[in-house]
Amino acid sequence: MLDSKTCKKIVIVGNGVVDILVHPCDETVFETGSYPCENISMSVGGDALNEATILSSFGKEVEWITTLKDDDAGRYILSHCQKMGIDIYNSCFRDYDTAINVVLIKKDGSRHFLVNQKGSLRKLEIGDIPLTFDGDILCFASIFVYPEMKDDSLFTLFSYAKSKHMKVVADMTKCKNQETIQDLQKSLPLIDYLLPNEQEACLFTQSDTVEQAAEKLIQAGVKHVVIKCSEKGCYACDGKQKFWVKANDVVCVDTTGAGDSFVSGFVKALSEEKSFYECCEMGNEFGSLNVQKIGATTWIKGGN
Repeated sequence: MLDSKTCKKIVIVGNGVVDILVHPCDETVFETGSYPCENISMSVGGDALNEATILSSFGKEVEWITTLKDDDAGRYILSHCQKMGIDIYNSCFRDYDTAINVVLIKKDGSRHFLVNQKGSLRKLEIGDIPLTFDGDILCFASIFVYPEMKDDSLFTLFSYAKSKHMKVVADMTKCKNQETIQDLQKSLPLIDYLLPNEQEACLFTQSDTVEQAAEKLIQAGVKHVVIKCSEKGCYACDGKQKFWVKANDVVCVDTTGAGDSFVSGFVKALSEEKSFYECCEMGNEFGSLNVQKIGATTWIKGGN
């Protein structure tokens, strides 16, 4: 019989895209008619689908809720989900194109994105999410990605998860319209684990340091805050414990999906009832494995 600690179901809500990865690439690409690159590849991407892919590859039971279109990109993503064993029963189809991103990766691993504004990347609304799912952990990827998923919508989603006794984990991207803690005053207290990066946390909380940002988020009602700080590791706080977890020393090739890999590692450990510190350690480990390869999920291929 499988240990119950390994059998927790994870429900992930958020986007999925097709990524076209170009490496290495710099500004001169726009100054010439033809630009030679070492590698151009295609893979699935998007915060939520990256997390679903990684967690399912480690044998976790994963349901992914998103919006897609029955087009070439959408069918590519569906085929990937079938291969990985990702449950997409509650996902829905819409008329806008499935998102395709072109990711231009510089030699130092930093990235620039070309995105289709008319695609599905930022279209998710609360009406697209059937409030019938069940599981042990809800992972929302990510706050501020979807213009229609404001405080009331997040409150509705997180309240439903809480009614099912699920732990709520949320990632974040940079706020787009100068949002502050006040703009999420209803939904923040329902979040058990919030995982922004350093820039996102400081911008959202109007803070100068990650320590200040974490404290403000705890005061706003978030139960645990983990701030991803790239090569420095992560800073974690729950109102009682406050600690840094050092990152692994690796050579960075590409940071695409590094934050998603961190979240995946953290959620994997959380699903196995590891300690708060151990969850952060596994987040760092997954993030460090990610940045050594091109692409968001390339590092999991070839076996675990």
